[in-house]
Amino acid sequence: MPAVESRAALTGLRIPALLAAVLVAGLAVLPVSATRSATTDRAAIFYYPWYSNPAKDGRWAHWYVEHDGAPVLSTPYYPTRGLYSSSNAKLVDAHMREIASAGVGTIVFSWWGFDSPEHERLAMVEQAATRLGLKIAIHVEPYGGRTPARAAEDIQRLQRERGFTDFYLYDAARDAAALWNEALSSLSGVRTFGHTTLVGRAKASGFDGLYTYDVVTWSGALFKRLCTQAHAAGLLCAPSVGPGYDARLTTRQHAVRPRNDGKTYDRMWRTALRAGADIVTITSYNEWQEGTQIEPARVAAGRPDYDGAWGKSGVAGQRSYLTATAAWTERLRAQPR
Repeated sequence: MPAVESRAALTGLRIPALLAAVLVAGLAVLPVSATRSATTDRAAIFYYPWYSNPAKDGRWAHWYVEHDGAPVLSTPYYPTRGLYSSSNAKLVDAHMREIASAGVGTIVFSWWGFDSPEHERLAMVEQAATRLGLKIAIHVEPYGGRTPARAAEDIQRLQRERGFTDFYLYDAARDAAALWNEALSSLSGVRTFGHTTLVGRAKASGFDGLYTYDVVTWSGALFKRLCTQAHAAGLLCAPSVGPGYDARLTTRQHAVRPRNDGKTYDRMWRTALRAGADIVTITSYNEWQEGTQIEPARVAAGRPDYDGAWGKSGVAGQRSYLTATAAWTERLRAQPR
């Protein structure tokens, strides 16, 4: 399967990424405290296992895009750990510890089919997550040849072989609701969440719930209506919150949602809790190309860190979105189901 170098490329918003570059990335991983707060399965975070670099994988993937024939770093920020490889087991362990310490109980793993590099990394991520008591859900991406029938077959196989029970179906609107309903009707023992803001469509598709993912179009103002309608229809509501959005380096798209030193993140969390969300989905832990990540960032390559967010600076600033997430998951845990 050809490498998919960004999510928005699927809808024509992004140019293909270059798989080679002249820069060398560091693989250093900062120590993460083994101490973690209690987690909640009502908080789930989108996780991307798709990064590669020459040192570990023999090539670049997802860190660079091509602009006018030249490689350009695709992220508006820069990871504290450098341009890492998702094949690095120690790094994945550190990621899982960070997520657990932020109180998030479910990893929503970006999955691109059984023949994809992401699937090859699934077992490693699952093992690291399981050691910390975290649950794995699958983000069923629009991989080549995905149809509702094919997706249902893959869901059934993942459930049978790996025991996964929660599945998030990205870009569900690309296929007719009737086709989804027919395909999913044969499944049992799983929960499916459709990526849509149309409750009627989610119900007609046979989904058990819905999520929004997009944090540039949807600010959170629709969450109350969405969850009220979803609950009235007997569906689970899992709206998505995020710190901001900036994919200008990767796409021709100019839409930006600024972080506003943490205010954007706080506002989306607040509206999700007020809406009575069953699950709060977080976009994202590490989608660096779209600038939605909460993974620590540092000043490098002309990119900023999160200095100033919630008045923090230095290492505290780099980790400020993890700290804020821990505070919000604590509030979510305290809410009655």
